[in-house]
Amino acid sequence: MDIETFTTICLTKKGVTQSFPFGGDTLVFKVMGKMFALTGLDSVPATANLKCDPEWANELREIYEDIQPGFHMNKAHWNTVTLEGRVEDNLVRKLIDHSYELVVVSLPKKEKELLALL
Repeated sequence: MDIETFTTICLTKKGVTQSFPFGGDTLVFKVMGKMFALTGLDSVPATANLKCDPEWANELREIYEDIQPGFHMNKAHWNTVTLEGRVEDNLVRKLIDHSYELVVVSLPKKEKELLALL
């Protein structure tokens, strides 16, 4: 998956914004102000950090060489996925969805209600 496709998928989710809080080369995607994905725009090959259930994160790391503990992140809860590697696009989409949902489910009730109105 190329970086443009990754960005498009992230931005199509409800309540998502993009920003550069860590500098001009790290694009961060947030839902209701909470980060669920980030990517280094200068990374070759393209990679992305995605939040993940710790058990599933470990399983994925054992299966896929292109899924590693989250670079500069809490390694129990984040994976770094090589987007232009051997991970199928459908799985990358699933991982984006999973990361988004993990953040949404942890939002306070008021923010969930606001998100539902968008």
